[in-house]
Amino acid sequence: MTVALKSLRHVVGETKMGRKDASAIVAPVDQYRKQIGKQDYKKTKTALKLERLKAEAKKTGPGIKDALLVVGAILAFVLCVYAFFYLNLSTELDLDMD
Repeated sequence: MTVALKSLRHVVGETKMGRKDASAIVAPVDQYRKQIGKQDYKKTKTALKLERLKAEAKKTGPGIKDALLVVGAILAFVLCVYAFFYLNLSTELDLDMD
């Protein structure tokens, strides 16, 4: 019975070692991300704040551009409708004067 328990403990011990070894292996991508994180931490707080503000400006910038594009398209459409009616009404007035 004791031999069976010893062999059982030996097997359990090996699986724990296997788990420990498997967790010690770090993917190259994770190592790269960790290095980048350390480099960012070394930067000063003001530099990080400036970078964050620039990133936020990029995110909000396209929203403003899209809004201006939509407003411009609506103005162009209204101008085309106005020109269409102006030209149609002006030709009718000229015919009435003859």
